Amino acid sequence: MNRLPDEPRRGLRLPRTFAALRHRNYRLFFGGQLVSVTGTWMQITALSWLTYQLTHSPFLLGLIGALGSLPMLVFAIPGGVLADRLEKRRIILFTQSSAMVLAFVLAALTGLQWIRVWHIALLAALGGAVMACDMPARQAFVIEMVERRDLMNAIALNSSIFNGARAIGPAIAGALVASVGAAWCFFINGLSFVAVLIGLLLMRFPARPRREITTSPLADAVGGLRYLRTNSTVMGLAALLGAISMFGWSYAVLMPVFARDVLHMGPQGLGYLMAATGVGALIGALTVASLSGYPLPRLLFGGAFTMAAALLGFSFSHTFALSLVLLAGAGFGGVMFMATANTAFQTSVPDEVRGRIMGVWGIVFAGSAPLGSLQAGTLAQYLGAPAAVRIGACVAAGATITALVALRRRQKRADDSRSSRPASGI
Repeated sequence: MNRLPDEPRRGLRLPRTFAALRHRNYRLFFGGQLVSVTGTWMQITALSWLTYQLTHSPFLLGLIGALGSLPMLVFAIPGGVLADRLEKRRIILFTQSSAMVLAFVLAALTGLQWIRVWHIALLAALGGAVMACDMPARQAFVIEMVERRDLMNAIALNSSIFNGARAIGPAIAGALVASVGAAWCFFINGLSFVAVLIGLLLMRFPARPRREITTSPLADAVGGLRYLRTNSTVMGLAALLGAISMFGWSYAVLMPVFARDVLHMGPQGLGYLMAATGVGALIGALTVASLSGYPLPRLLFGGAFTMAAALLGFSFSHTFALSLVLLAGAGFGGVMFMATANTAFQTSVPDEVRGRIMGVWGIVFAGSAPLGSLQAGTLAQYLGAPAAVRIGACVAAGATITALVALRRRQKRADDSRSSRPASGI
């Protein structure tokens, strides 16, 4: 029997941490993403510094961060419907090409010194719309590149890409902004998308029968939401994910304030702060990849508590070195939580609704970011950035405790129900 185009070669032996790289398509995806996401983090870092330079307002930092994520609330479910109806690779080719164009526009406006706050806001909103269509397809695409047994490993390695780039990209961006300006960061980000596009075009998949679609897009969207309502596991995960995203991850939008006003550092200091989060997150992602058989709840709640505790400590820190260590701890715990929650989401739903459920993931994760950015920016404006992060960390910890108590109660009810059933005949 002939081997399928992406069937892993039996002779290719890899450590358990990198098991998903046995698959050729995933290797192409991994390489392209590693280059592209580094450019993305360069742009995020440079853009946050540029925005704060133009506005001198923590509130406007939060507002523009919100505009970048707000389209997720509108377009994530339609994006999930598209992911279930169309070839996911074509969707990703389109969205990544669109993101490349936006990066080049931002580079041109900044390089020509035409950039204004409203340009940044508009491009952030357009980028958010692109991400809303991209995220469900990209998340649901992973299982098509690997075997189901390698799914958690692949998701964790995706997180390692994202966070490895988070360690490198901001440091490069800080040096470039300080030496040649932010426009070069945006231009390099535009070029980095070429690696993703090449990787996608080189992938090979076995021929699949064309799925006949007999329902309308609206009916598909309603069906996905109806399924979500019947799955208590996914509903509980979504609630916890929303709380962590809104109150835990929102600290990132305030990093320019910490760099300049709390720790008294320049753009290079901002780069190091964001890179520290990335280093910790990379270690966390590789840890999860190595623990594929470990109980998911322990990783999930352990990661959430670690992130909240590290952020609480960071909110009190006025020492640059200590802040780097605590941000690394926040990154470690945060990615452990996110990778585990993503795996639980994907393994709890059937293939035919995965795109729509990952659209819900996008709404909850990225769609809650606008509210998180607004609350963080508003609190920082009136109470200061340290207080805003402190409050967010406490709320994230409280939500995690609530979810853990609810899970244990449900498990106890299930155990009591089993023990109360009459024994079957001998």
